[in-house]
Amino acid sequence: MTAVDQTVPGGGRSRAAYDEGTRARLAADAARVVARYPDPRSALLPLLHLVQSEDGYVSPAGIAFCAATLDLSAAQVSAVATFYTQYKRRPNGEYTVGVCTNTLCAIMGGDAIWEELTDRLGVGHDETTADGRITLERIECNAACDYAPVLMINWEFFDNQTPDSAAEVVGRLIAGEPVAPTRGPAQVPTFREMSRVLAGFPDGRADEGVGAGGPTLRGLALARENGWTAPPFDGDPGGPAGGDASGEPASAAAGSTPAGSAPEPGGTQSSVDRPAAGAPERTADQERAEHRADDTSEPAGDPGTTETTKES
Repeated sequence: MTAVDQTVPGGGRSRAAYDEGTRARLAADAARVVARYPDPRSALLPLLHLVQSEDGYVSPAGIAFCAATLDLSAAQVSAVATFYTQYKRRPNGEYTVGVCTNTLCAIMGGDAIWEELTDRLGVGHDETTADGRITLERIECNAACDYAPVLMINWEFFDNQTPDSAAEVVGRLIAGEPVAPTRGPAQVPTFREMSRVLAGFPDGRADEGVGAGGPTLRGLALARENGWTAPPFDGDPGGPAGGDASGEPASAAAGSTPAGSAPEPGGTQSSVDRPAAGAPERTADQERAEHRADDTSEPAGDPGTTETTKES
């Protein structure tokens, strides 16, 4: 099958169907993706990234390819592609610049960065510059509040930004210069390159650059300096079952009756006094007998009346 290719901004291609060579290459990649899942339909998300890496967006040809590969309808594939914002239904720029304007980044300067970039680039949210280099996005949260305000360029971090530093980075991208993120690989990948990584094909750069900086690791450093450790939780194979931070069994630490035993008359059974794992469960008759024993400490009410308690 011969398809008509049309170059679109950002280096992508607009086509209704793939030629045989492209389809064969994508089919080989898709087979590797689908093999990771017990249900082939579960491979739809990475396959959408795969076709996005081919065309620079999720094109009609990409929709048709995913549908045929997974035995889905085009409508089913389109429903997923239009739900997630990382999938673009029109040609995307070579670099997606996301400006976080959520609460912390906004008050630390995110709003000012957004205004600077929209003025310089002449585009708004989810719009692409005429040269196809930059798609600008307003992001709700980049999950990097310890470095606010933050930019993400093709989902790589640029921390502690200012309007001037953000404009300088974007200017270098437009000029075709290599740009390194604050954390991550030595150079920001293109949108299509990153889409292939998200499809599950490593680019060999996972160990480049800084993974986690000082602010992120500060809590860990303080814990080590002060000897702080987290208490084990019930069922933790590395600690005593039902124990607290001291290592004592929970029932003993609470000063309650041993696990599995009945409470003293007039008392109630604590949640930490439940039968130990593997112990036989009490019957309903046994539980009713215990509740009757508990009730001996309460004054008997008039059997002919029912008391209703209202909480104000």
